[in-house]
Amino acid sequence: MSTDTHAPFEEKPETPRATGELIRLERVTKRFGDHTVLDNLDFSVDAGKHVTLIGPSGSGKTTILRLLMTLLKPDEGVITVDGQQLFPAPEKQVREVRKKIGMVFQQFNLFPNMSVLRNITEAPVTVLGMSKDAAEERARELLEMVGLTDHLDKRPAQLSGGQQQRVAIARALAMRPQVLLLDEVTSALDPELVAGVLDVLRDIARSTDITMLCVTHEMNFARDISDQVLMFDSGRVIEAGSPEKIFNEPEHDRTRQFLSAVL
Repeated sequence: MSTDTHAPFEEKPETPRATGELIRLERVTKRFGDHTVLDNLDFSVDAGKHVTLIGPSGSGKTTILRLLMTLLKPDEGVITVDGQQLFPAPEKQVREVRKKIGMVFQQFNLFPNMSVLRNITEAPVTVLGMSKDAAEERARELLEMVGLTDHLDKRPAQLSGGQQQRVAIARALAMRPQVLLLDEVTSALDPELVAGVLDVLRDIARSTDITMLCVTHEMNFARDISDQVLMFDSGRVIEAGSPEKIFNEPEHDRTRQFLSAVL
């Protein structure tokens, strides 16, 4: 198999997935100094749905993902995942809820001193307590899915940016998350590498029941994979709807202005 051809992906969850509402943000506010990034925000995501956040830079989209990853804490409000509070909550509960969430960042954030294989197996072994053999079997399956079977012994520096991002996707999936957060995952890639990464994500969206919350400026990708698109401006959702509605018949002037600039 070519190292740049990924295999169709079929996830086999070890535990039953949640149904109904999976993520809820209620009256969430986040400030950095005097600047309010999220302003009394309310929205929810149902299990198995693919929701894309669009809007201008600085409108609060990435901050939402960082709150869900517990990299930031809200100043006000409640965040719930799968019926359990993520904020406010005791630290032990935060750690347990956090295990249900995986994230792929703009920058790949791979461990430079570890092989590709160990980058993927490290967290399942140390955080989930998975055996090394089981973790490696899972990692090999995921590397086949992202088309990198021939690279498992390499270090990240020996890979292209697109290959590193595909390793990062495999690493996030190795934890069998209920929620996959995608933060501008192609923005650091050379243009010719973008399509391969987006194809992998399309496969995941089509063939799994993983809930996806995606921040992207790739509007065609958003149109392809989304069940719902949320338009953000100044820390608020100003319009929400299906991709067809948002991209073809937006109601809000700000949405029309934004789309005319990026499409």
